[in-house]
Amino acid sequence: MSNSSPTPPLNADLHCHSVVSDGTLTPEALAERASANGVQLWALTDHDEIGGQHRARAAAHAHGMDYLTGTEISVTFADDTVHIVGLGFDPDNEQLTKGLELTRGGRGARAQEISRQLAEAGIHNAYEGALKYVGNPELISRTHFARYLVEIGACRDTSEVFRRYLTEGHPGFVPHCWATLANAVRWIRDAGGMAVIAHPARYRFTANEEYALFSEFKKHGGEGVEVVTGSHTPSEYKTYADMALEFDLAASRGSDFHSPDESHTDLGTLPPLPEKLTAVWDVIAHRIQRRPAA
Repeated sequence: MSNSSPTPPLNADLHCHSVVSDGTLTPEALAERASANGVQLWALTDHDEIGGQHRARAAAHAHGMDYLTGTEISVTFADDTVHIVGLGFDPDNEQLTKGLELTRGGRGARAQEISRQLAEAGIHNAYEGALKYVGNPELISRTHFARYLVEIGACRDTSEVFRRYLTEGHPGFVPHCWATLANAVRWIRDAGGMAVIAHPARYRFTANEEYALFSEFKKHGGEGVEVVTGSHTPSEYKTYADMALEFDLAASRGSDFHSPDESHTDLGTLPPLPEKLTAVWDVIAHRIQRRPAA
């Protein structure tokens, strides 16, 4: 009988954001934090942007971590916004780069309309205030407005901002038509990567709408779903583990970390994936950019 201990699960964190989109840390600082928390396989998944990928890979390797390229694409599905994470793609792929540029294109006009609505609610100069928090003006988002509203004392924290503003039925809510599900999955696949449904429990879908999302995603070539993520509860881990098995999808794990001051879940601190699931990193092991040998 062997006395060897079971191999501990891989500490993979495949969902987080830097200053290249709406995070507050640089790719280099995120890599340092991830490594300090024991992450072995890391991906930077900025919103609709892959400009930080080469920096993130270099920083991951410098801190002894393996790396998967990543992004999080905004998609409109059933009149709501859904996020699709891409992993393991070629960051220099022309079609993916152009697709993400198109997706980012409407953010400027949307931001101006958010600012106009907030001014009507008595909060002035919100656009200029939000810009102070933006690393890339093409990616100005609700999160940047939320940070400004906290700065001026309109709300105590960003969670309160989203309860009172910027969401449907409140001042500053401006819907945007993002990429289609079919296009987002195609861009990722054509660049050699895997498409993953991000944090599915966050969407306000009926059971039928959620089933339609998973069915359409699978039909277009989507291969994974986030099961263990910062916004899921333990009961939701089980729910989406079951969905992964039902739709024959690989399972992913990621904190969705944005900021030390705002995120409830730190990099690398989530529990392992539930048993009996196929991990995305096993399916696309050939796409992992391994750290150089010591």
